[in-house]
Amino acid sequence: MKTIYFRYLVLAIILFLNIQCSEETKNSREHLIFRYNESDNITSLDPAYASKKENIWGLNQLFNSLVQLDNNLNIQPEIAKKWELSEDLKTFTFTLRNDIKFHKHPQFKTNDSTRLVTAYDVEYSLNRLLDPKIASPGRWVFDKVDNFKAVNDSIFSLELKQPFPAFLGLLSMRYCSIVPKEIVNYYGNDFRKHPVGTGPFIFKAWEENTKLVFRKNPLYFEKDNNGEQLPYLEAVAITFLPDKQSEFLQFAQGKLDLLNDIESSYKDELLTPLGELREQYQQTVTLTKTPYLNSEYLGIYLDKEDSPIQNKNLRKAINYGFDRETMITYLRNGIGTPATSGFIPTGIEGYNAQQGFSYQPEKAKAYLAKYIKETGDNNPTVHLATNANYLNLCEFIQREVSKIGLNLIVDVLPAPTLRQKKRSGKLELFRASWIADYPDAENFMLPYYSENFTPNGPNYTHFKNKTFDLLYEQSFTIPNIEDRKLIYQKMDSIVIAEAPIIPLFYDQVIRFTQKNISGMSNNAQNFLFLKRVKKGK
Repeated sequence: MKTIYFRYLVLAIILFLNIQCSEETKNSREHLIFRYNESDNITSLDPAYASKKENIWGLNQLFNSLVQLDNNLNIQPEIAKKWELSEDLKTFTFTLRNDIKFHKHPQFKTNDSTRLVTAYDVEYSLNRLLDPKIASPGRWVFDKVDNFKAVNDSIFSLELKQPFPAFLGLLSMRYCSIVPKEIVNYYGNDFRKHPVGTGPFIFKAWEENTKLVFRKNPLYFEKDNNGEQLPYLEAVAITFLPDKQSEFLQFAQGKLDLLNDIESSYKDELLTPLGELREQYQQTVTLTKTPYLNSEYLGIYLDKEDSPIQNKNLRKAINYGFDRETMITYLRNGIGTPATSGFIPTGIEGYNAQQGFSYQPEKAKAYLAKYIKETGDNNPTVHLATNANYLNLCEFIQREVSKIGLNLIVDVLPAPTLRQKKRSGKLELFRASWIADYPDAENFMLPYYSENFTPNGPNYTHFKNKTFDLLYEQSFTIPNIEDRKLIYQKMDSIVIAEAPIIPLFYDQVIRFTQKNISGMSNNAQNFLFLKRVKKGK
């Protein structure tokens, strides 16, 4: 009897110790889980629908493309280990790595439930974006492409209709991620919630509107400079709290590792008026800022003949009539750079701090006097359309230009209405932003090329200038970025001289992370990559 009792006692102790060790192991690895929140939710994990930031952030952890961008927006190899461009600047020939495997899945029907990526996967993935049945919003990426094909397992060829030096950057977009045909066919439309790629993390579970989990990919091909396999983290956990204040409280309590951007509801809690981290957070939180490829501006519709703002003197009066530095300091806690150098923002090749519009009230009055003399209009009135999120900025401009004698009326519209009216040319002056899709300053000249008049393109202002158009077309024939920069700067100077817009500020990426987070890459496209992130205990 005593022997039986002793055996039960030993079993109980072993079971207790196993449970305790399991709990300790779990707690010891808890720090290897990176946690962040997406208040605007994720709608799809299919790269074909990578049109919104929230989707892109998730997809960046699961997929790879032929090429990738480093933190300085330089194009680097990824699935392609090298490439060549033909002398006529139209044909790219990519040589692929031969050691990249898709995430494990039973449908691969191999001994290890995976297989190597080939050029035929690249051909399939890019063709899929062009499939009308898929209706991918990324189809436009291939507008300038004539044809592409897999030459063999390791060689992929792509030919453009005309030279376009910026095209390689487009291939780094998440739309161009490489996906496996057999898995896409197996899931059909449900591939959006059963993604299989080649990225540093593997899809684990998704309870839509609640939580999304990725796990470390043990077969990932990239290594750090010391030869250690990436990623360092064991898992990524994403929540979907819609309330920004709740998200901030979770971060303040240490339950989230990242807070991206900042809301007016807690802006002053975290930052001083000069944009510095408040003292009570300096021991626990790291603040980073980097230029963001986003130019915020007021656009002017130049085909609205009955508007006084058709007159260039009036447009320049507004441009010189308000203080951008004061606006950024007091309304945005120093987040952003005053747009006093044209439309091309800081953080991209092509920006050169050339002289644009600064606060010069006497010059603003002089331009307004010229307008009055030319038109006889002693009481010019202009309507500015905005949404509620930018009302404070527009009211600041309204107050400032009233001091020089200009009557600016601010109309607040719902965001969808503002977008629709902007596209249809029904607004004489409207608040807008232009975020680069790819890392070339050509992207910022695109909205002023006359062939792109809305509704057939993004030229919302209907700006037209022959010299500008010639320079824009010439830029396609120049492969060297240093030479192309000079062309972009000339185009930007034309935009400044003709004033079809009122530049406001060049935006910044602002991130808050817990002090135990390291290796977070900051980039001017505000993309999240976690493969090199470490999380200390």
